[in-house]
Amino acid sequence: MVGLYLNPPEHALVFCVDEKSQIRALDRTQPGLPLKKGRCGTMTHDYVRHGTTTLFAALHVAEGKLIGTCMPRHRHQEFIKFLNLVDAQTPRDLALHLIVDNYATHKHPKVRSWLKRHPRVPLQFTPTNSSWLNLVERWFREITDKRIRRGVFRSVKELAAAINAYIREHDENPKTFVWTAKADAILEKIHRARAVLDKMQTA
Repeated sequence: MVGLYLNPPEHALVFCVDEKSQIRALDRTQPGLPLKKGRCGTMTHDYVRHGTTTLFAALHVAEGKLIGTCMPRHRHQEFIKFLNLVDAQTPRDLALHLIVDNYATHKHPKVRSWLKRHPRVPLQFTPTNSSWLNLVERWFREITDKRIRRGVFRSVKELAAAINAYIREHDENPKTFVWTAKADAILEKIHRARAVLDKMQTA
């Protein structure tokens, strides 16, 4: 996984792919007060719900650009639609290495059938319980902090429009996330964690 980030294969693109599900369209019961000197921005603790959407996103590791779309549900059908979108928006002569987590949707038989029909698109799975290795999770934090969390959305359509606008703005001046952790350091942490678990189990 880290090797794909630090030394991607030739004639290939590496994308980090995941879904941010159950994004709620929340309308606050009262307008928040804006940020100003000596006072943080405010928002009411209570809200009105107007439904949810799921953001499907593919972060291009080398360029920092994003392919993204919102869909109402989070099933293998939607994932296949998103794979078709990524396939259509990337050069046909390049392989696509898609880093994904172990969510069951990504391993559905119909997804596997799609992959057999598209041999240029191998999926690279993060280790179990290690979805944090997928760099698109870092981008999800960006959009949550900067656009979604304090936003006021009176409908799912309004929420999706705000997400799409943020993606367009991001792609106008994309920034890459640079992987700085060394593989040896990561493996050492894993060994330490396993040692602690072993001690707990034998105690």
